[in-house]
Amino acid sequence: MNEPQPIKRHRKTRADHATELAEDYVEAIAEITAAQGKCRAVNLAERFGVSSVTVNRTISRLVRDGYATTEPYSPIHLTATGIKLAKHSKKRHHVVFEFLLAIGVSEAVAEIDAEGIEHHVSPETLRKFQAYTESKLNQRSASQPNSNLS
Repeated sequence: MNEPQPIKRHRKTRADHATELAEDYVEAIAEITAAQGKCRAVNLAERFGVSSVTVNRTISRLVRDGYATTEPYSPIHLTATGIKLAKHSKKRHHVVFEFLLAIGVSEAVAEIDAEGIEHHVSPETLRKFQAYTESKLNQRSASQPNSNLS
């Protein structure tokens, strides 16, 4: 049975919200681990401005869903699935961020807006964002004088 459009839209938004937290956390774990060599719950609590209880609940869900592993009082490690999700989330964030810059949004605002938008764009929209951004970059480089021709 075909669902009416409003139901489809709301269902997609709810599904996006369900994965949003996991995506933010695995991306943060990957970034903190890369920068500091390890990631602990306290690092995530500081990054997100939440309590350690909130972090521990979220980490428990990541472990349950197969994105991370950890032991009490030990660093958090991403599984292969968690690493894949973190890379995918980071790429999607970068595409949205670069698109916002290409349409003239300031860097500070683009960083904030990309954080929310990245979780709600379809693969089709993401491809269009990327194509538009690449075309803008190509236009800029074509309009600049070539300094290698002297």
